[in-house]
Amino acid sequence: MASTVPAPSVLAAHPEDRGQLLSHYLWVRGETERLAAPLSEEDQVVQSMPDASPTKWHRAHVTWFFETLVLIPHARGYQPFRDQFIYLFNSYYETVGERHPRPERGLLTRPTAAEIADYRRHVDDAMAAFIETADAAAWDIAGSLVVLGLHHEQQHQELLLMDILHAFSRNATNPAYQSYRASPAREAPALSWFDYDGGVHEIGHAGADFAFDNEGPQHKVFAAPFRLASRLVTNAEWKAFMADDGYRRPELWLSDGWATVQQAGWGAPLYWQQVDDTWCAMSLSGLQQINDQAPVCHVSLYEADAYARWAGKRLPNEAEWEIAAQPLPVEGNFQGDGLLRTAPATGASREAPEQMFGDVWEWTQSSYGPHPGFKPVAGAVGEYNGKFMSSQMVLRGGACVTPQGHTRASYRNFFYPPMRWQFSGVRLADDG
Repeated sequence: MASTVPAPSVLAAHPEDRGQLLSHYLWVRGETERLAAPLSEEDQVVQSMPDASPTKWHRAHVTWFFETLVLIPHARGYQPFRDQFIYLFNSYYETVGERHPRPERGLLTRPTAAEIADYRRHVDDAMAAFIETADAAAWDIAGSLVVLGLHHEQQHQELLLMDILHAFSRNATNPAYQSYRASPAREAPALSWFDYDGGVHEIGHAGADFAFDNEGPQHKVFAAPFRLASRLVTNAEWKAFMADDGYRRPELWLSDGWATVQQAGWGAPLYWQQVDDTWCAMSLSGLQQINDQAPVCHVSLYEADAYARWAGKRLPNEAEWEIAAQPLPVEGNFQGDGLLRTAPATGASREAPEQMFGDVWEWTQSSYGPHPGFKPVAGAVGEYNGKFMSSQMVLRGGACVTPQGHTRASYRNFFYPPMRWQFSGVRLADDG
């Protein structure tokens, strides 16, 4: 469902302009409620797997962030909405205290979705007053936390859509989150290649605009000459991989990937199923026939790597991806466009790769670790990214469920290699 409210760039929100920041705060908070609005109370309590969370929990947790990290320590006289919520809606912040077990979030039938709405209103009223009236000493500490909280909430807006799609996919009635909207009827352009020079490049975030701590510091990297595909891998190309026994050829797979394929019985991307000999996939508009021209979505790192080997290519590393993305505008098929699924490339660009932003998060071959010189900040906020820098892989670019204005060339998403309920796809790379 497309937003009817123009999307401000949350990157433009700065603690120095409290009026602007309050406007951004109210807009982001309203977007979360807009995204939850099509869902019933029953929809909002479902947890379809341990890695997913109920919609109601997402709405409460992002509110918990503002209450626990901003209001309680910094807003004089603030009274928590309900003391138990500090325990119930903590995600992973050990420095804050104990928390309800993540795999059991779906057992929280109480508080109700209506009570979560009351919680959000309570915190929003207090936050509006705090942003407008906090003294300079409190604001020096809390202002940047408010900005971080806005970007944190946008991350959970994407997670809300990922998680409800997974929940609906487990329902035999194939419910739709929103009505079907036709995507542009066009053929994906023929795959071509862009060449990039080797040498020393700078990557990582630098500048005054917001970035998560794991995006910096900016640093120099050496890249050998490389090539990047002009567009993402399509569903038609993935079908060719499947038809060539791609899921049954161990020589194409990393060892852990092959073990996962065998154990899980994978034979196609997540959500794909055959209906009367036609490949369909569960989407946020219900079960739909697959568009062969659109980018493949919901594949794991293991599948992406196997496809690249089958194609005689490889996945890009994150430095290569960022080098190619740096000069490009952050434009593409994002959440606010309302399609909420991938769309075919246009073939309009002759100067740079298409679809670098939006449509799908692009797997890289890079392990998620710290950039040189990275140091987590002290306190609970230091737990936001740094402690997850182990055993995960980096994805870049953003997806069709990512809010506009949220991603950038230096943005580092990360998931474990077998995960595929996120909107993830494949761009090929090669040596230059």
